[in-house]
Amino acid sequence: MKYIVPVQQQTSLPIEGDERFFPVGRVFCIGRNYAAHSREMGDDPDRDPPFFFKKDATCVTPVAFSEKSSIRYPLATSQLEYEVELVVALAKGGSQLSIDEAEDAILGYALGLDMTRRDLQAQAKKKGRPWEVGKSFDESAPISPIVLKSAELNAKVRKAEIGLKVNGDVKQLSSVDHLTWSIEEVICKLSEVYELRPGDLIMTGTPENVGPVIKGDEMFAWIEGLGDIRVRVTG
Repeated sequence: MKYIVPVQQQTSLPIEGDERFFPVGRVFCIGRNYAAHSREMGDDPDRDPPFFFKKDATCVTPVAFSEKSSIRYPLATSQLEYEVELVVALAKGGSQLSIDEAEDAILGYALGLDMTRRDLQAQAKKKGRPWEVGKSFDESAPISPIVLKSAELNAKVRKAEIGLKVNGDVKQLSSVDHLTWSIEEVICKLSEVYELRPGDLIMTGTPENVGPVIKGDEMFAWIEGLGDIRVRVTG
């Protein structure tokens, strides 16, 4: 097959302790899945059902555990904000999944940042437009290697501390068991509106106290029992 323009390279993430890679298909994100973050953004977590948006696979920037990486400050914004999140990688797909099927679909877990052009997102929300310009842009999804699922990791991840520091100061600190919708519930709800596929990533939501970073800032993010990443914002 001949193409009229160059074919984009497949975005992939390394598997921790494995020579194979995970081919990234779609990147799904769930909005306001921690009650305190939902409140700080002006929503009622007891009333609002989960909602989803997507980032393009090309937004994913692989970052190694415990090593310094960098992302560029993006175009067209003066309010770049961090959101630390647990990321789920799917090995199986399907639609209308049950809780057991959702759990079985999980390949493993990663640590990610949902970087957001908050000013552009706010402008889009005010005008009733899609969020894509605020969420889906180059290097907006720094993500760690995927750690393959095990019974031990499953138990740890669901109660793990999740947090983020900027220049050494704690900004976000919570626990994964504070998710409004659990990992499996998120997968089930998503499978009601999309037929999921192997290779999909799901960013499961961020805790409260999101905030801005500027050029030169260094973010340190972690999920207890999974790993940590360091990401510097460059010019």
